[in-house]
Amino acid sequence: MVDAAAEIARLRDEGNTESPAQPTVRELERLSPTETAKVCATLGFQYLQAKVAGDTATADRISSELVGATCDPRWLRTLDEYLKFFGAGGTRRKIPYIRAASAGAQTLSLASNARIGVIGDWGTGAEPARRLLTQLKSQNVDTVIHLGDVYYSGTPEECKSNFSSILDDVFGKPGKRAQVYTLSGNHDMYCGGVGFYGMIKKLNVDPYKQPASFFCLRASDASWQFLAMDTGLHDYSPFSVDDAVPWLEADEEEWHRQRLAEFTGKTVLLSHHPLFSRFSRIGKPGSDGKLLPFNPKLRETFDRLRATGKPIKAWFWGHEHNLCIYDTYLNLEKGRCLGHSAIPVFSEDDPYEDVENLVDPPTLIEGTKIGKSEDVWAHGFAVLSLSPQSIAVEYFEDRDGVAIRTFQETIA
Repeated sequence: MVDAAAEIARLRDEGNTESPAQPTVRELERLSPTETAKVCATLGFQYLQAKVAGDTATADRISSELVGATCDPRWLRTLDEYLKFFGAGGTRRKIPYIRAASAGAQTLSLASNARIGVIGDWGTGAEPARRLLTQLKSQNVDTVIHLGDVYYSGTPEECKSNFSSILDDVFGKPGKRAQVYTLSGNHDMYCGGVGFYGMIKKLNVDPYKQPASFFCLRASDASWQFLAMDTGLHDYSPFSVDDAVPWLEADEEEWHRQRLAEFTGKTVLLSHHPLFSRFSRIGKPGSDGKLLPFNPKLRETFDRLRATGKPIKAWFWGHEHNLCIYDTYLNLEKGRCLGHSAIPVFSEDDPYEDVENLVDPPTLIEGTKIGKSEDVWAHGFAVLSLSPQSIAVEYFEDRDGVAIRTFQETIA
């Protein structure tokens, strides 16, 4: 998907409106999944151009090519949902984001010995997602945090079939199950967030209802808190994934700063998008062709939060369909990407291939990469066990239907 987005960005930057010769079905079958994604994304971009221009004949022709070849027709649905909500130029309607003033200073309570399951990019509705959630339940978690992305466009129908219905089946109905919280990812915003904002009202019962796209979970003994930040709000276009440099609204950042300032314990940050990455591009290259390995806007936010003097011990994010357990970087002791809970990454593709021309990228802790399961890289989740002094973190992989612990660490 990142490569596909890069292809779209290239076409936009070049002002390319010409339709390149499309490969035949037989030629598509010989392409790798990544190469196929680029072809499908190119068609999708041309489809959106035709829809905006009112060129029904061209749009219909491209639609038949998308469905008739090996391209996933649900990608086409993403484009339709985006166009339906935002319109030509992406300016029709505003995402129903809840402002900090409306959210208030509410915090949500956690048990002092809570066991928290963390999954990322999980909302596919496919069998691997259901299987992984069943494995997570077997770990006796009392809270589930999803780091964002219900596919493909976060519509109300997708939020129900790919997220809440599976939770109901596996964990039980709200009020009779573990508390469930979810962040805003870019896919959740492709239809303007209408599915996401409707869903968060129904995931839990009072007093555990998620008040907004950002929230604070706080242990009852004031030892730990989790600050979940909304980085999805400003990444709502399927045509700028690779170029996006998401940021927090100023009033939301101030809301998180206040939660830090008033708290006497330690804090863990949560978001959908990464603070930094070695394996996915963040923003456009500079004039020298070099790329930053971090999001400069989120780094500024992180530095301002650190300026409170309160301890921020870790940051978990998703977005990349990978597990990345990084060494200390940018004054963050533990930066963790956990976005490998459901989206398949085919075995011939390498999620740990370095992005070229990165300046001083972060490094991984040795021995923490995920393995392969048949023809895809393994899916996984984490379990965080709270105690007053520390958080024990266990990382699990789904190996042939069995959850295997592959790494553990302590946040203190």
